[in-house]
Amino acid sequence: MDLAALNAFIAIAETGSFSEAGERLHLTQPAVSKRIASLEHQLSVRLFDRLGREVSLTEAGRALLPRAYQILNVLEDTRRALTNLTGEISGRLTLATSHHIGLHRLPPLLRAFTRAHPQVALDIQFLDSEVAYDEILHGRAELAVITLAPETREPVRAVPVWDDPLDFVAAPEHPLASNGEVSLADVAHHPAVFPGGNTFTHHIVRRLFEAQGLVPNIAMSTNYLETIKMMVSIGLAWSVLPRTMLDEQVARLPLPGIQLSRQLGYILHTERTLSNAARAFMQLLDAQRDSLAQAPAQRLT
Repeated sequence: MDLAALNAFIAIAETGSFSEAGERLHLTQPAVSKRIASLEHQLSVRLFDRLGREVSLTEAGRALLPRAYQILNVLEDTRRALTNLTGEISGRLTLATSHHIGLHRLPPLLRAFTRAHPQVALDIQFLDSEVAYDEILHGRAELAVITLAPETREPVRAVPVWDDPLDFVAAPEHPLASNGEVSLADVAHHPAVFPGGNTFTHHIVRRLFEAQGLVPNIAMSTNYLETIKMMVSIGLAWSVLPRTMLDEQVARLPLPGIQLSRQLGYILHTERTLSNAARAFMQLLDAQRDSLAQAPAQRLT
C-alpha cells in the first residue's frame, strides 16, 4: 500500500476537500486525485463520494480511516525507536501548544531548548488546547503543552506544570468594578464574553456557576484570550482571565470565597515511542514544574 496515497487519503478525510488536502501536502489537486485513484484501484473500493464540491467518506473510506492512522503511526513509531538508538538529540519535534501558553509560558523554555539542542528542528503548531489533544491522540504531534482537561483518559497522559489562577475581570469603569464586593449572582446578570463552549476553560467557569444554580449571560465568545481582554477593557462585557494577563486595562472583581484555577501542562500518547528530542523537552518541562513546587517551600523557610 502506497504511504503517499494514505497520507493523501487522510488529508482529504480531515479537510473534506481535495484542494485543501493538496495545500496541506504541497501538491496540486490533480496529483492528489491521482494518488486517491491509485489507492482505490489497489483496494478495489471507492473511498470518497464526490457530489459537486462536497466530499464525504464512503463506508469503505470510514473503515479505512482508523487503519490508515494506525499504519502511519506504527511506521513513525518505528522510525523514532530506531533513531533513538543513536542517543542523538536531533530530527524534528512536532510540538502543539495554545496561543496563550506559547506567548506567556513557553518562550524561556523554547530559548533554552534551541540553544541546548540546535540540531532539533522545532515544528510548533499553535492550536486550541482541545484540538491539540486530538493531535496527540492521532499521533500527529509528539507533545502538546496546553490547558489540561479536568479529566484525561488513557492512552493520553497529562502532566501538570503550572497552576494558572483565574480572576473575574471587567473594565475599570464597569458597574461591577465600582460596586465594591460583588457576588456570583451579581456577575451573572451582566453580559459576559467567554472562551468557546468547546474549551476546557469554558467548562471550568461554567461549572462554578452551575454549582450555585446560576447561568452566566454569555453575549459573545472567542477562543483568543487576548481578544477577550480587549473586549473587556473597552467595557463590552466581563470575563475570566488568567492572573498573568491582568494589568491596568482591566479591573479584578472582588468575589469573596471564589477561587478559580486551571492546570497548564503537557500531554503525550502513552502508546507512542517518543523521540530523544521529545524526551529532552519533557525534562525541561519537568524541571520547570519542580522549581515552581520548591519555590513556596523556600519562601516559608
